[in-house]
Amino acid sequence: MPLALFDLDETLLAGDSDYLWGQYLVEQDVVDRNYYEQTNRQFYEQYKQGCLDIYEFSRFAFKPLSQHPIETLKKWRADFVNQKIKPIMTSKGIEAIEHHRQAGDHLIIITSTNQFITQPIAELYKVHQLIATRPQMLDGKYTGELDVPCFAHHKIDRLNEWLQECGLNLQGSYAYSDSHNDLPLLNAVDHPFAVDPDEKLFAHAKQQDWNIISFRK
Repeated sequence: MPLALFDLDETLLAGDSDYLWGQYLVEQDVVDRNYYEQTNRQFYEQYKQGCLDIYEFSRFAFKPLSQHPIETLKKWRADFVNQKIKPIMTSKGIEAIEHHRQAGDHLIIITSTNQFITQPIAELYKVHQLIATRPQMLDGKYTGELDVPCFAHHKIDRLNEWLQECGLNLQGSYAYSDSHNDLPLLNAVDHPFAVDPDEKLFAHAKQQDWNIISFRK
C-alpha cells in the first residue's frame, strides 16, 4: 500500500496554522501583543528562509501552552479552527486526499506544526495518521519544552521511525509540499509534488522534473 504524505501549512492549507495560532493568541489578548506579534513574524520569516531553529521557536510557541489549563487551551483551539483554519482549507487539497483515499493509499499528514494545533485539523481532513512536532507534557500539562521535533530532516527521522514500527516502506509513495524545508521528504519518495512551491523548491522541482501543481488556482 503506497503512502500519500501531505504537508499541512501552505500546502493543504492556504496559510500557516502555526503562525495563525500565534496571531489568534494576540487577538484574544492571551499574550503581549507587540512582543508576540513581532517575534512570531521573525520566526515565520526564518522558516521561509530555511534557517529556523526549531528548538528556539518551540520554546517561544509552547510557552502559552504551559501557562493555561488544558481545557482552556482546547476551547481556544476549537474557536481558532473555526475562525482561522476552516476558511483556508483548499478544495483541491481535499480532492487530492480523496483521490488517494479512493486509490487505497495510506494517508498521512506530516507537519512541523505542533500536534496540539494540528490534531483537530487532521481530523477535519479525515486523515487519521498525523506525524507532527510534539510538545512535552507532564501530568496532563504542557511544560513549554519540545519533546519531539518534526521539521526539515526531522520529518524523515520521524517518518522512518513510524515506518519501522508499522513494517511499511516508501515504495511507490507520494509526497506533497510547498516548502524547500521539505526537500528531504520529497527526495525520499517516488512521486514528489511541489504544491504552490516557494522559489527554492520551484527551482529544484524544475531541475528534477518533478510535478509542480497548485491547490489554490
